[in-house]
Amino acid sequence: MIFAHHSHVFPEDIKEEGSIDNLKRLLDECGIDKCVAFPCFHDRFEESSHTDKPNEWLYNQLKGENDIYGFGIVDFNAKSMRDEVDRIADYGFKGIKMHPAYQEFDIDGEKSFEVYQRAEELGLFITFHCGMHWHRLRGVRPILYDEVAWNFQNLRFSLEHLGGYHFFNESLAVMCNNSRGGVQPRVFAGWTSISDKNGNGEWTLTNEQLETIILQTGEERSLFGLDFPYKNADYIKYEMERFKNLNISDNAKDNILGKTLAKVLDVNYD
Repeated sequence: MIFAHHSHVFPEDIKEEGSIDNLKRLLDECGIDKCVAFPCFHDRFEESSHTDKPNEWLYNQLKGENDIYGFGIVDFNAKSMRDEVDRIADYGFKGIKMHPAYQEFDIDGEKSFEVYQRAEELGLFITFHCGMHWHRLRGVRPILYDEVAWNFQNLRFSLEHLGGYHFFNESLAVMCNNSRGGVQPRVFAGWTSISDKNGNGEWTLTNEQLETIILQTGEERSLFGLDFPYKNADYIKYEMERFKNLNISDNAKDNILGKTLAKVLDVNYD
């Protein structure tokens, strides 16, 4: 079974290609059994004709869906971060998607820490965008995720893109520095949009770097992600085949392509 992380879904009147129906078509084309989906952030949702909010919209969209698992998002303009996280848990979502650069919050900021604390208490997984994204780097550098892991040692989270071309070593250092104490494993590498297909782009990680992740962090700390709808089926199939051809064990490959994600989110895997 293949269980993929990291899909963005949108109401059709905002981004038609990002609809849940199109996500399901992509899963079928790529031979992927299950996936995780996030709603778009609040500023994009305001472009929609929907009167509900992003998390409520996703909850309603996923009713009756057995193979798509929802993650919520937090609104940093809300009065209470704790209430934001509680509502995500009340919807039955498995975790939270956070994007420091896009949402313009500091990784080690006071409101951010309120989110982490409540997520830790509720056992929610957090997926972070990790790497540059055209926002001031001071508050979003990947090394700051070490503060998250250090202060919340029972919180599990992923570093999506693992810093990309620019911050790979910094992100890997966070993973390795937090391989003891607390819940283990707790910091995961998100293998999302890291293709070498077109040379060294902003998010490219080489095969050698991917193999280094496994060598230095072990076989149970990496998650395959789609980055739908920003990546199409051809791109995703290329990456899946690439991962299968890496010089790592078959067990590591199975873990990357879904077994680890299923274990972390407590989803049946067979």
